Amino acid sequence: MPTYIALLNWTDQGIRAYKETPKRAEAFAAATQKVGAKLLNIHWTVGPYDVVAVVDAPDEETAAAALLQLGGAGNVRTTTMRAFGRDEMERIIAKTAG
Repeated sequence: MPTYIALLNWTDQGIRAYKETPKRAEAFAAATQKVGAKLLNIHWTVGPYDVVAVVDAPDEETAAAALLQLGGAGNVRTTTMRAFGRDEMERIIAKTAG
């Protein structure tokens, strides 16, 4: 299943309610399952991003649905990237010439 890494920044609303972030993470995990994805990991970070989430989803549409729901709650803005595991990267390299 494809993996997606979402870099999250709190909105003004989200930072005002920072004490609720563990409960919001639980709600995000439940919402991802409802659309057919899975929240693998979530990390609260220091630096340019406030939170990093790792999500498995069967396709881009499902990943987008999960992250749209998250962003739609108004607590975070997301930047999402497709991530490749070692086996996937080896298959990609095998397709290159040389």
